[in-house]
Amino acid sequence: MKSYPDPNSIYPNPNIKEMVYIKNTIKSPNIIVGDYTYYDDKSEPENFEKHVTHHYEFLGDKLIIGKFCSIAQGIEFIMNGANHVMKGISTYPFNIQGNGWEANTPTLDDLPLKGDTTVGNDVWFGQNVTVLPGVHIGDGAIIGANSLVTSNVEPYSIVGGNPAKLIKQRFSDDMINELEKLQWWNKDIDWITAHIKELTVNELSLDKIKEWTK
Repeated sequence: MKSYPDPNSIYPNPNIKEMVYIKNTIKSPNIIVGDYTYYDDKSEPENFEKHVTHHYEFLGDKLIIGKFCSIAQGIEFIMNGANHVMKGISTYPFNIQGNGWEANTPTLDDLPLKGDTTVGNDVWFGQNVTVLPGVHIGDGAIIGANSLVTSNVEPYSIVGGNPAKLIKQRFSDDMINELEKLQWWNKDIDWITAHIKELTVNELSLDKIKEWTK
């Protein structure tokens, strides 16, 4: 008998309609989300894609989010389409006004593109977080509520503020190195289910983590 949620369901818990597994609601091929990553919002949680803004297919940039991430309401991932040309003296987007100005559409080489936005696994976003284009957020990071993430976030670190700054590392360097080797989110779901308390409540030693990575 199954003893874990169905990763292919929209609502993992049918009694909590404000929480959805994102990968089962998205339509854009340029948004890639791993199993068990959820979005929680009292208003239209099924419409996560509206929180990925300025995301135009012709630019080709992707939003990639790993497994087991927790994303609170008010998230906004701003993608590369929000960037304006900055080579000249004006940043005004004349081309999108049309009426003949579209003849001056900049090439992709002219735009300050930042590449894909990537979020690791087991990342927790507080409410009302904004992430700028091309940012990379490492595994196990925690992003404080109301933060503006303008630069990369290291694995297993806690950041917050506007712009978001490092508050502290969650664990020692040695522990983080071992956790990055462990990649518990890639374990069999039965293993994960059997070790939930150890993953969430019990304080684990470095030796225990090393034992799991063997």
